[in-house]
Amino acid sequence: MQFEIKNLQKSTNDVMRTLGYKSAYFQKPGEVSIVRLMGRNEYPRFHAYIKQNGQDFSFNLHLDQKKPSYEGQTGHSGDYDGEVVESEAERIKSMLEYK
Repeated sequence: MQFEIKNLQKSTNDVMRTLGYKSAYFQKPGEVSIVRLMGRNEYPRFHAYIKQNGQDFSFNLHLDQKKPSYEGQTGHSGDYDGEVVESEAERIKSMLEYK
């Protein structure tokens, strides 16, 4: 699920901490990869890529259901929409907008 939050006067690190996310071990050029665990185990977890353009932030959010099946692969079972992902997107928006 993709969405934007505009005119946010925070750094990417501030956004990550505010939302309770931590840096993921892999990054894409021009994006910051962050994750938030849903429980005590490593999976399932929310995973977001953030791009910052000035004070505007673009989010690409999904839910990683499990670890990649094959060593060296980044593919996994993930949900890119649905009630759980939409709820997390709304949580993010409510925490960052109007602050």
